[in-house]
Amino acid sequence: MIRIKTFGEPLQPFKARRELDELDERVNRFIAENGIKRVISVSDSTTSEEGNTCGLIRVLVYEE
Repeated sequence: MIRIKTFGEPLQPFKARRELDELDERVNRFIAENGIKRVISVSDSTTSEEGNTCGLIRVLVYEE
């Protein structure tokens, strides 16, 4: 069965690299803890407020 999981991460000025590393770790931990064998897709999209990027949404599509 194909499943979708989303992860959100707020971004702060000058801290984006650390926040992206933390997001990578959360996604990798989810994959390991749930025994996911096949990842179909991973995509990122930014969120914005008043024209400023303020967050990131990562979508993971995987097969159970």
